[in-house]
Amino acid sequence: MERTVIIVFLSVIYSALHINCQEAILHISNGGTDRQYCIVHNHSWTPLSQTLDAAVQYPLVNMTSTVLCDTSGVSPEVVKGKALVVMRGECEFSQKALVAQSLGATTLLIASNTSLIMPSANESEYAKVQIPLALMRYRDFLEAQQVFGEGMQVKLYAPAYSKIDPSIVVMLLISIVTVALGGFWSGACERDRLSNGVAGGGSGENKADSGELSLYSPLKVFMFVALMCGMLILMYYFYNILVYIIIAIFCLASATALFSCLDAVMDLMRCGTGSFSIRNVNFSVRSLILAAVCISVSVIWAVYRNEDRWIWILQDLLGIAFCLNFMKTISLSNFKICVILLSLLLVYDVFFVFITPFFTKNGVSIMVQVALGPDASGEKLPVVMRVPRFLAWAQNLCGMQFSILGYGDIIVPGLLVAYCSRFDVWINSSKKIYFLSCCIAYLLGMITTFAVMLLSGMGQPALLYLVPFTLITSAVVAGCRGEMRQFWSGTTYEVLDSSRKPLLAEGRTDCSIKGETC
Repeated sequence: MERTVIIVFLSVIYSALHINCQEAILHISNGGTDRQYCIVHNHSWTPLSQTLDAAVQYPLVNMTSTVLCDTSGVSPEVVKGKALVVMRGECEFSQKALVAQSLGATTLLIASNTSLIMPSANESEYAKVQIPLALMRYRDFLEAQQVFGEGMQVKLYAPAYSKIDPSIVVMLLISIVTVALGGFWSGACERDRLSNGVAGGGSGENKADSGELSLYSPLKVFMFVALMCGMLILMYYFYNILVYIIIAIFCLASATALFSCLDAVMDLMRCGTGSFSIRNVNFSVRSLILAAVCISVSVIWAVYRNEDRWIWILQDLLGIAFCLNFMKTISLSNFKICVILLSLLLVYDVFFVFITPFFTKNGVSIMVQVALGPDASGEKLPVVMRVPRFLAWAQNLCGMQFSILGYGDIIVPGLLVAYCSRFDVWINSSKKIYFLSCCIAYLLGMITTFAVMLLSGMGQPALLYLVPFTLITSAVVAGCRGEMRQFWSGTTYEVLDSSRKPLLAEGRTDCSIKGETC
């Protein structure tokens, strides 16, 4: 079951991108009160001012009783020199704009009962329209009517959209802290396992008994990635069904992961368990309380998962716990497996992002289609870290704009970082040289990813940069220290159960493993 959950999640957590809409702001006032509402416009029509002070103010005329496909029933004297709001439907946006322009209106607002789209027309129509045109939500107009009545004055403006946002720094911190903590936790668990193994006679079964899973066979890695490809293709064709299965699995997996993380923190703080028995069955008060808290957090996320204003905090919390527990639970046995897995996932990422658009009907990559879903306003896969774009306050009026990073961009390099942390334990490295160098390489890879994203203006497959940075750095460190053979062959519990000599230690003192001096 655990392997199935892992395959399902890893197959859908690799893409992150930004949606670049042309949102603007409708400022409504009546002299004493003012409100701001979302509008969507098209730069190809008459452009809007970038600041409120530069925008021209016009009185607003309510004509939502008509769709304004012609001039019948509309007096030019009523709308001349004023902004006009009409209903969406029955004719093209350009036709409505030309009719409003012929009546002398200065601005056209189109109220919509459905989702807002960017108003567009044929290239030849743009030059004919000389007045600003934008779409607004009909419910926003009804709210404005209740607040202001009929004496509404409006301004339209479109603040400049900044590509550089503080959310990128927050996302960078989340990713590097999660990777570093996950790697450190994996190393700490390995140290405890070795200590318990030495005390108990060095059994190689400790790894399996602890509930951890190890990838040690290249064939299993190939099968693992092949199953991920199959799962992603199934998600592409059966998204509307499988998305709810993924949400249910995420709730279960994230609650379990959060419990594991909080339980480890409690152990670190040396908190008691408070055990009691019922009919010879032992229960832990601490575990029951933690389970209740973790399940509650997961259920709250599931119920309010579409509340973008605040639910991203819970999703990120559960996502961090999921990534940490994944890096602690799944271990790569040697650097050879790390190279094979990360290289295959890099090819997987590039293929499904850059190559599949040549085969899909709409020209959209399978990865992007699965990440966003077939319906932009429908259910989304909970497989990304999300941080609101703090400077995109105009766009946030229409819908929260997020900087996002897939869990895979944390987990996949994180597995290598965790291996480096365990290798430091195996060679008894007090400076944790492999762990720290791999963390620094991950940080540089993330910075490069964000830099390329900002320069190109489009989302990037982060593994394209993270995999080379981390793999090459780890190999260079091992080569410079003359430990490539040990680093390549890896795990000690294979050594402990064979006649091979243990890995040479860095500054290790005399000790005994199964009666042999090292």
